[in-house]
Amino acid sequence: MKMKNGSMMSTQERMETAFLYAVFICYILFLCKLLFLSRVSLVDLFNSQRTVDRSINLIPFHSIKDYIFSNSATIKKFAFANVVGNIVIFIPLGTYLSLFKNNKRTTNLLFIVIISLFIEIIQGLLGIGASDIDDIILNGLGGFVGVLGYTFLMFILRDKKKVRTAITILSAIGLPVLLYLLFAVRLRL
Repeated sequence: MKMKNGSMMSTQERMETAFLYAVFICYILFLCKLLFLSRVSLVDLFNSQRTVDRSINLIPFHSIKDYIFSNSATIKKFAFANVVGNIVIFIPLGTYLSLFKNNKRTTNLLFIVIISLFIEIIQGLLGIGASDIDDIILNGLGGFVGVLGYTFLMFILRDKKKVRTAITILSAIGLPVLLYLLFAVRLRL
């Protein structure tokens, strides 16, 4: 058995750990699919004949403001999905970071923002999607919600093992949806 904080890790804890890491890997694969391959296939991504359309916004809240003040119902629906989606997809990252790494909340949040920045740079360089500072802000907000969710569970349950079990249960509930989105749905946003 592995040692954890000076004590033996039980079989249940090892199984929970393996399960959580497996779900986390599926989540990372889903993020890659959603953020890099939802608009262009892997084959087309490196096709030299592909038309590349780059869009970059470096003005904070510019896109969000455009969404809010648009008169188009279609744009408002897209805006809502985009804003909420950018927040929701990073909530698990904040939660899993808090679970796997016992860093301070600010360190985890900084890591989430850096990951989001890296994603936006890659999208800009590869010409997929739009590189937008607002996405970084919204992703950071989502990660912050995940970190706060973990903190809230710690406050309520007052035991890391109970929190870990709660997150394992939530991960087990979310896993079928994640696998469906990862393997069964062809995302073209």
